[in-house]
Amino acid sequence: MVCKGICVRHKAMKPVGIGRYSTGQKRCQICEIFLKWDGLWCPCCGYRLRTRPRNSKFKAELRASNEIDKAKSLGVYEHPPMQAHRKHIAQKEALSVQLRPKLSNIK
Repeated sequence: MVCKGICVRHKAMKPVGIGRYSTGQKRCQICEIFLKWDGLWCPCCGYRLRTRPRNSKFKAELRASNEIDKAKSLGVYEHPPMQAHRKHIAQKEALSVQLRPKLSNIK
């Protein structure tokens, strides 16, 4: 497993203000380079690419950014807590208004 120089074509530039792994970059330990590559194996030397940081500080940063992204995708992160609570109450009231005519027919 030796670097053949093919990886230079897939070299990734360092993003500003955000981590490399959170943008999808991967690192080859043999070639000592960050790659923008979809596979799990280095196209140059065939070594397994690292997809997560080793340093605990950067692990925590990646974990936090992943949690924020997950919350945004679920729609939880967009609303402050009080607005979310008001929205929930409004939805409950709308549902009870819809069910009232149905309940009156049952009696």
